[in-house]
Amino acid sequence: MLELSKKLKEKRAFVTGAAMGLGKSFCTHLAKDGWTIGMSDINIEKLEQTAEEVRQLGGTPILFSLDVSDRERFKEVSQIFLEQVGGIDLLVNNAGVGDGAAFHEYDLENWDWMIGINQMGVLYGCHYFVPTMMKQKFGHIINIASAAGYANAPRMSPYNMTKAAVISLSESLYYELTPLGVNVSVVMPTFIRTDIMQHARGSETAIAAGRKLLKKTKLQPDDAVMEMLVKAGKGKFEIALPRQSRMSYWLKRHWPWMFRRTLMKMAGRQIENAKKKN
Repeated sequence: MLELSKKLKEKRAFVTGAAMGLGKSFCTHLAKDGWTIGMSDINIEKLEQTAEEVRQLGGTPILFSLDVSDRERFKEVSQIFLEQVGGIDLLVNNAGVGDGAAFHEYDLENWDWMIGINQMGVLYGCHYFVPTMMKQKFGHIINIASAAGYANAPRMSPYNMTKAAVISLSESLYYELTPLGVNVSVVMPTFIRTDIMQHARGSETAIAAGRKLLKKTKLQPDDAVMEMLVKAGKGKFEIALPRQSRMSYWLKRHWPWMFRRTLMKMAGRQIENAKKKN
């Protein structure tokens, strides 16, 4: 049994982006311990398929159609879930989109889209569920950020900015909520084999490069999520995975000049490649 299941005995979770990838893995792992799970996503067909798996594994799914960038819908969904189950033990703000482009190539409409999902979606989740956790004096929040939030690689500025915001928000909540009995974890992974780039809107070159890296990674959602849940159960705030992310995080903190030099070389190669194609 997961340590979180032992600590949060009523076992009521709410997971965004629950239909596929990391969200699906969170739901199936929790289902094995008999959790009641508010499962939200924009893909209802896939969500229903995942819900059936959750039932078979011993969990109780409650399904919600939710675009996390829709503030009023998020408010409505959170109220329905809290009224139905009487509280919340675990919030997983997982829904997100990946994209890539040079800064000058990325339209403001795309910035609005990216910020709405990756940044405001996490904010809304916390805004609508934290007051209940504070009143209960217990609960746990897992916010899915990214190594991009501290690495800030070139041609990823929209994604980098939104994930940096998730890290910053999580740290602020950690200081505010931990003394009240509510735990916070922020996850900063590199590449995990998911479909995070499926709705990408940026440059074809950057999107192709991102999808290629996703295909090359050996880290699967189930393995990644199990590590996240185990470390969250131990009360860990910053969860960097896999080893590559931990090394990058350490390098940036202790040898920032070396880290910046590495990324500057990366930017130079990207510029040279772009010149060759033109």
